[in-house]
Amino acid sequence: MWEIIRKNRFKSLLLLILMGIVLILLGLVIGVAVEPEGGGFFGILFALILYFILLIVAFSSGKSIMLRMSNAKKVGPDDYPQLYNIVEEMRIAAGLPVMPEVYVIEDASPNAFAAGMDPKKSVVAVTTGLLEMMKRDELQGVVAHEISHIINRDIRYMTLATIMVGTVAILSQMFLRSMMFSGGRRGGNSGKGGKGNAILMIVAIVFAILAPIAIQLLYFAVSRKREYLADASAARLTRYPEGLASALEKISGSTADLKVADKSMAPMYIANPLKPKGQRLRNLSSTHPPLEERIRILRAMGQNHSYAGYQQAFQSVTGSKKGVIPGSELKS
Repeated sequence: MWEIIRKNRFKSLLLLILMGIVLILLGLVIGVAVEPEGGGFFGILFALILYFILLIVAFSSGKSIMLRMSNAKKVGPDDYPQLYNIVEEMRIAAGLPVMPEVYVIEDASPNAFAAGMDPKKSVVAVTTGLLEMMKRDELQGVVAHEISHIINRDIRYMTLATIMVGTVAILSQMFLRSMMFSGGRRGGNSGKGGKGNAILMIVAIVFAILAPIAIQLLYFAVSRKREYLADASAARLTRYPEGLASALEKISGSTADLKVADKSMAPMYIANPLKPKGQRLRNLSSTHPPLEERIRILRAMGQNHSYAGYQQAFQSVTGSKKGVIPGSELKS
């Protein structure tokens, strides 16, 4: 477990550095395009200031914002005794130092998410649709998956990465909209440097369009792997992979629409809630691996609920030789 956390931290840092490079380049290109002489520095400065403002908001009140956005209400052991008991069981099994706060979302769509930048101040939220649909061992699998995200420090990474993605998107939109309203007349297009300025402007527009796509692809590449890791950890915590597999199967077949679904929140849920209205969740996989693939991997584990069992099942189902579990964890 600790090796997984260490690897997660390293990969998170690397990914955030790559995202930061994209953000800085975007600020530089836009700044130079708007003001060829000295604009690059101010473009980078503006991009970093915007990012740090959003970062401060996330660290100070990100969890409460997420809970408000999802209309989640805090519950206690008397309100939902089985849910509370399962969260407590999985908290103990995972060695989480503090009991997460438990929230319920009044919504027919079966889904769940975890939140909190610090494992000591975390929450687990589930929908009423999930509670109504799941048997105890299925609900335990879902809760174990969310607890695994907390233990593996995935919530912190997802929050930081989401802020980076959002900053690039905001910066790009601000620049492109300003171009639209000004008719593209920026940075001066007359005189000796007119041709060069025009080229810089075209480069900036292209970069402003491509940067959000590039940063999203970086984000998705790692966020999908984290879902596999959380599934593996959940199977290990519950010692019953079929519980989570059955839960994911029910979730994938649901046609109920999550009313509070939001693009910025989608990666936090156990299954991507963004789908065409009235259709099944199935294999929507922009932020998550395909649900059917996750189910097949869990069922391929059989009675082997160890990390090694998940690794073997993952390689068998996906045909990948690399796997998702660090080598040092395969004996645990």
